[in-house]
Amino acid sequence: MNQNKLRIISNLFNGAEIRSIWNNEEEEYYFSVIDVISVLTESQDPAHYWRTLKSRLLKEGNETVTNCDTFKLKAKDGKMRNTDMLSTQNMLRLIESIPSPKAEPFKMWLAALGQERIDEVFDPEIAINRAIRYYQERGYDNAWIKARLDGIIDRNKLTDIWKNSGISKNYEYAILTNEIYKEWSGMTAKQYKNYKGLRKESLRDNMSDIEVALADLGEVATRELAKEHKPYGLEQNKKIAQMGGNVSKVARDNLEQKLGRSVISKENTLNYEYIDENKHLENKDS
Repeated sequence: MNQNKLRIISNLFNGAEIRSIWNNEEEEYYFSVIDVISVLTESQDPAHYWRTLKSRLLKEGNETVTNCDTFKLKAKDGKMRNTDMLSTQNMLRLIESIPSPKAEPFKMWLAALGQERIDEVFDPEIAINRAIRYYQERGYDNAWIKARLDGIIDRNKLTDIWKNSGISKNYEYAILTNEIYKEWSGMTAKQYKNYKGLRKESLRDNMSDIEVALADLGEVATRELAKEHKPYGLEQNKKIAQMGGNVSKVARDNLEQKLGRSVISKENTLNYEYIDENKHLENKDS
């Protein structure tokens, strides 16, 4: 599959994450086989379950296995790993080989999911509602969700201003974003993620409502200052980004003075922990 035609996404079935790929050209979903097996069987080792099932199906001459695509997806340990994927039609065939009381509800979920994605092309509001449900199902309250969606819009407005100000390369956008973050949080975006114990996860999705508000304020302030001062090129825009970040810093300092505590937190929304692999290996050796 051509990566340029794909969007890697996550969907939830009864609260369980199903790693998925949407192929825009084919208008087709591809689903992680292991994730589907996990929710249908509640197996402690879905990868082993799949290896055993795959071996049996191959011996039986079942074409479902040969129709598997392999794509790199992020695993729970944060690493990108080759993952067997099946289209909706082939996944429905595979489910026939998995005895589970959840099979029928899952089939209905698959059918509805595919139709929803196609409908989004004609009615973008469906996509917005899906994003809202995505956050609601993960426990975010409506105030946080509204702030997050507003922040996405504000971010796009800022990047448009930067684009018109001579910023064209991805690393330049990253540099300017870091200038804003460093000014109000004292950390680059990467350092902030490390502080929260994140790897590839979205930093904004793991911020508190106060942190989101400060991040958004810094970007909105930068946008308005750029519109006023009309900087051009990376160096001039860096100075404006620092000014915008400082607006958030003033707000943060004022709030923390009144609260008597820091508003920057290590808390995140992860339901798993990363393991220090080097330390893990040392423990095994000892």
